Amino acid sequence: MKWYKKLHWQIIIGLVLGLGWGLVSSLAGWGDFTTDFIKPFGTIFITLLKLIAVPLVLASLVVGVTSLNDTAQLSRMGGKTIMIYIVTTVFAITIGLTAVNLIKPGKALPEETKMELQAAYGGSVEERSETAKLVQDRGPLDFFVDIVPDNFFSAASDNSRMLQVVFVAILLGIGIIQIGGEKGKLLINVFDAFNDVIIRIVELIMLTAPYGVFALMASLIIDLAGDDLGKAVELLQALGWYCITVIVALTLHVFIVYASLFKITSNMKLSTFFKAIRPAMLLGFSTSSSSATLPVTLERVEKNLGVEDEVASFVLPIGATINMDGTSLYQAVAAVFIAQALGMDLTIAQQLTIVLTATLASIGAAGVPGAGIVMLVIVLEAIQVPTAGIALILGVDRILDMMRTTVNITGDAAVSVAVASSENKLGEPNLDD
Repeated sequence: MKWYKKLHWQIIIGLVLGLGWGLVSSLAGWGDFTTDFIKPFGTIFITLLKLIAVPLVLASLVVGVTSLNDTAQLSRMGGKTIMIYIVTTVFAITIGLTAVNLIKPGKALPEETKMELQAAYGGSVEERSETAKLVQDRGPLDFFVDIVPDNFFSAASDNSRMLQVVFVAILLGIGIIQIGGEKGKLLINVFDAFNDVIIRIVELIMLTAPYGVFALMASLIIDLAGDDLGKAVELLQALGWYCITVIVALTLHVFIVYASLFKITSNMKLSTFFKAIRPAMLLGFSTSSSSATLPVTLERVEKNLGVEDEVASFVLPIGATINMDGTSLYQAVAAVFIAQALGMDLTIAQQLTIVLTATLASIGAAGVPGAGIVMLVIVLEAIQVPTAGIALILGVDRILDMMRTTVNITGDAAVSVAVASSENKLGEPNLDD
């Protein structure tokens, strides 16, 4: 296959051309045209991915659970999955805290810039604080209560309630196992065929990926810069050390934690892993949404990484909801950065509180753009740092959101490999496309 026919190269080309168009639009004053006539195609692409996510999770997970034919194996796999997710999240937060304490990006922010940023983004902080207040008022066991839906169709209509869909799918799979016989086989065949249809639809949607990514990246530049590219450049310069700290920490997490995870649990090389899931990583970067990218992540993990479908269909939907390594790391860096910028020195106890709070906040965080900011409010409240300081980072949050979402998706796929290997359900990777 010629290189330009491979999906990941097509997505890269769309991404680069989209950035180019966005820059030209900003300089030439074509922002309104890009927003009105190009951005909608990116929105449609994301919506199509979200549309197919719930049916895909339901069908693939029912097929996966029924193929296990053993509820003890299911519970064992669930325990491993949650344990690994929690461990990698704690490592992510620790790496983020180490990086921000060594680099100290908050000390490099000029006083004048602080005032300008707080004036520009203060209103947005109030909106996020109100949302975070609702989360904080929840009881300690509300997370488990929320897993059980009172109406499946209501849960299926909201991608942020994916854990409820997972719960119903597992319950349905167990029920099919229990009845067995001809009726059980009939239902298994129905869901198996439905799963094949959904996967085919995903493949059709992915034919439009380069165009969708082009539209998303072009509109991103316009959203950030409008018709004045100089403002975006000035903002990046002012928050440069903060951005560098987040990016360095995310990179270290991927190459240290996930590489170590593979060494402990499987023989897979990190380079092989990256080659297999490149399209999913690129889509995560473009969409800033773990939920929207889930159909592609599932397809690449099963088809290209060799993870058997009963493992991938179980591990990945859960990961898209509770495994937010990139988001948790970013929260740790952002919280300390804001404290540094405001002249506050955090104690060891406060930084340990960040580890605990960010870990708990990441569980159930919606896999959609901007959810990390809401969780950051909770973290700042826990360590008694003024939440108004979030205004300092909102200007570059969209860019960093793309990067931390990529790490979230990478982490989900990495854990699926680890769990599959431990269950002897990991085949040979396929890197042909």
